[in-house]
Amino acid sequence: MRILVVGGTGLIGSHVVDVLRERGHAATTLARTAGPNVDHPLDLGSASTDELRPLLAGHDGVVYATRADEQRLLRKPIYPKLRRDIVDPVVRLFTAAREQGLTRGVVMGSYYTYHDRLHPQWRLPAHHAYIRCRLEQAREGRAAAGPGLPVAVLELPFIFGRAGDRVSNWVGPLDRWARSRAPLLVPAGGTAAASARSVADVAVDALEQRRGEDIPVGDENLTWSEMITRIAEAVDRRRRVGRLPAAAVRTSARLGGAFQALGRKQSGINPAHLADLLLAELFIEPTTGRSLDPALRETFTEPTAAAGHESPRG
Repeated sequence: MRILVVGGTGLIGSHVVDVLRERGHAATTLARTAGPNVDHPLDLGSASTDELRPLLAGHDGVVYATRADEQRLLRKPIYPKLRRDIVDPVVRLFTAAREQGLTRGVVMGSYYTYHDRLHPQWRLPAHHAYIRCRLEQAREGRAAAGPGLPVAVLELPFIFGRAGDRVSNWVGPLDRWARSRAPLLVPAGGTAAASARSVADVAVDALEQRRGEDIPVGDENLTWSEMITRIAEAVDRRRRVGRLPAAAVRTSARLGGAFQALGRKQSGINPAHLADLLLAELFIEPTTGRSLDPALRETFTEPTAAAGHESPRG
C-alpha cells in the first residue's frame, strides 16, 4: 500500500509511518510545518479539496492523525471553532480521497465516542462540545468518504510514548507533579490507556484489512491511583497516592466552570460536568494484551520540559 499520513510527524503519526514501513508499505507525510520528515507541508485546517486532491493522487489510503486539544480555552461560543478544527478538515480530506479513488482510511478519534455509545444517559455530546465534534467528525467524515472508502475510527484513550521530543501535552505537568513534594491526590475513577506504538499497529491492521468500523484501542485499564503510582515509579519517586473525596472533585470542577464563565471562555470538555468523567471508570476491553510499562518508562525517562505537542487523549 501507499498511505498518506496527515500529522505524520506527531506522536501517533510518526509511529504509524514507522509501522507502515516496517511492514513493507510506502508512507508519505503531510504536516503543518516543513521539516526533514515532511513530504507535504500544508495546514489542513485551511486547505481546500482542490489543494488536497493532487497530494492524495497515487495513494491507496489516508490516515488522519492530527489531534485536537479539548482543554484549550476559547472565547464563547466554542462549538463553531471546534467544529472548524475537528470536523471540517476531515470532511474535506475524505471528500478529496473519495474523488481520487482511495480505498481505505483511518481517523484517530476519541474514546469518549465509545463511552457515549455505552452510556447514552450521560448525555456527553450535550454537555461537551469536544465530544459532540468527535461524533460529528466520524459521522460526516464517513459520509464524505462514501461506501467505497471504508474509514476506521480509532477511539483513543490516554496515550503514552514518545516520537523524538513529541509527547502528549499532559506529560509535562504530570511529570513535574510526580517529581515534586506536592501531595499526590487523585479521584476515585480511572481510564483506559495505550501506547502510541499499539495505536499505530491497530491503525495499520485496519488499513490492511480495509476495516470501516469504530475500534476502541487500549492496552490497560488503570485507576487514577494506579496511573499516578506507576508514573511516580517511572520517575523514581515511589510515593503514596491518596484519594480525593468525590465532593472535593465536584466542588473543584464547579469552580472551574464558574471561572470560565466569568472570563466568557469555554473549553471543549465542560468543567461543570468534568467531575462525572473523572469519577467514572472510563475503561475499554484491552485490545492488545501489552503492558504499558515500556511506554511509561519511555515517556517519563527524564524531565519533560518540552511537552505540549500532542493532545492528552482522544
